[in-house]
Amino acid sequence: MSEHVPYTYRVFWSEDDAKWVGTCTQFPSLLHLAAEPGEAVTGIRDLIEDVVEDMRANGESVPEPLSPKT
Repeated sequence: MSEHVPYTYRVFWSEDDAKWVGTCTQFPSLLHLAAEPGEAVTGIRDLIEDVVEDMRANGESVPEPLSPKT
């Protein structure tokens, strides 16, 4: 992966899944489940990077970050 886009990420515990869930505000339909909170953050960030790379390669509009800071 090249760079982390400064999107807004969240990690929370899911009782239903018995896992940590990583989400991204700008991509609400995507998530990553993991056994540890750090893995959930890494997983969702890597997933978003792949999606953004694919969107750019296909000439699609990429959502803007909510803030210019990481």
